Amino acid sequence: MTSKALSGQAALVTGGARGIGAATAIRLAADGAAVAVLDLYAPDTDATVAAIRQAGGTAIGLGGDVADTDDAQAAVAATVAQLGRIDILVNNAGITRDNLLYKMTDADWDEVIGVHLRGPFLLCRAAQRHLVKQRHGKIVNVSSTSALGNRGQANYAAAKAGIQGFTRTLAIELGPYGVNVNAVAPGFIATAMTAATAQRMGADLESAKAQVAQTLPLRRTGEPEDIAGVIAFLAGPDSSYLSGQTLYVDGGPH
Repeated sequence: MTSKALSGQAALVTGGARGIGAATAIRLAADGAAVAVLDLYAPDTDATVAAIRQAGGTAIGLGGDVADTDDAQAAVAATVAQLGRIDILVNNAGITRDNLLYKMTDADWDEVIGVHLRGPFLLCRAAQRHLVKQRHGKIVNVSSTSALGNRGQANYAAAKAGIQGFTRTLAIELGPYGVNVNAVAPGFIATAMTAATAQRMGADLESAKAQVAQTLPLRRTGEPEDIAGVIAFLAGPDSSYLSGQTLYVDGGPH
């Protein structure tokens, strides 16, 4: 039986309509948190919200662009207004605009940096006011193994590397107020995003999974629930002395 380690707390999860975000929202709710599920369009969150409610949890769906200042502030405000508080922020929203550097457009760069790096900045800035005031909170930012470099992803890699520096800096700034800030860097996780990347490379998702699995010590690729479990740990009480870290969740060194 899953413990209710997060009972009485409220979480905001971005990019919660599908993939890692949906799995994380469902897991945090199973651990007792009330969850605000944010995605670009509120109706896209309906399935995640319904799954949480059907399991007996509390959830609301929100729409907004994480890279827009007003939308980011409104998402935090709506979480506090409708759930009564905010204790946990998970910055997971993501997009890809993959291309080799000489083909990458200004829009390809700006959109990816906007969602993956500007978005967490805006949401953390809005949420920290509440977390600092209550002198308690957990922020989990989603980075990626692509932060170490990945062909065709100069924009994505730069944003995900930036997330790690951003995370360490916030841990320093917010730690004195009882706020833990950490990051998770997933490897190959079976989601719609990785399916699109596989298609770009001329493969289907299952073929890509099988190929990548052979390079990993655990001989399997990850599922969204694998990342959700680590995020739940970072959001929970067992990680109270852990801050400023990036945990690579990628099937082992390779």
